[in-house]
Amino acid sequence: MSSKKFDPNYVAEVKISYSSKIPASKRPTITSSASAAEILRKHWEPGQLGFVESFKILLLNRANKVLGIYTVSTGGISGTVADPKTIFIAALKSSSVSLILSHNHPSGNLTPSQADINITNKIKDAGKLLDISILDHIIITEENHFSFLDSGLL
Repeated sequence: MSSKKFDPNYVAEVKISYSSKIPASKRPTITSSASAAEILRKHWEPGQLGFVESFKILLLNRANKVLGIYTVSTGGISGTVADPKTIFIAALKSSSVSLILSHNHPSGNLTPSQADINITNKIKDAGKLLDISILDHIIITEENHFSFLDSGLL
């Protein structure tokens, strides 16, 4: 063991915050995969849906009102990383009770890959531990969307 004394000045401070300037009455309510896809598409970076793959989440309260949209990652043409730790940091910061996962397929192909299915199940299982529900995983393209829930995959 080291004989050095502990210096409390060398400890990082951690701050956790969520701030919304949108009143609860003005927040959109998710009623279907189509309404979620519409909100996601509207808030996707212009020109990026058909260019690079990104993974985003819709953060929801108990009334399925959108607390916010968080970009988890942006990758390349054929993939991006969806780190469950990053996803749940955002969910916990915003006091979300449920999430809708989303990513785009720049190719325009709406078929989920095995990797898409695997990460959805992994995040869903992690959410159970934290009592945060995964309501859907939506794949977005420039023209359409695919819902894991509507297709029976969730």
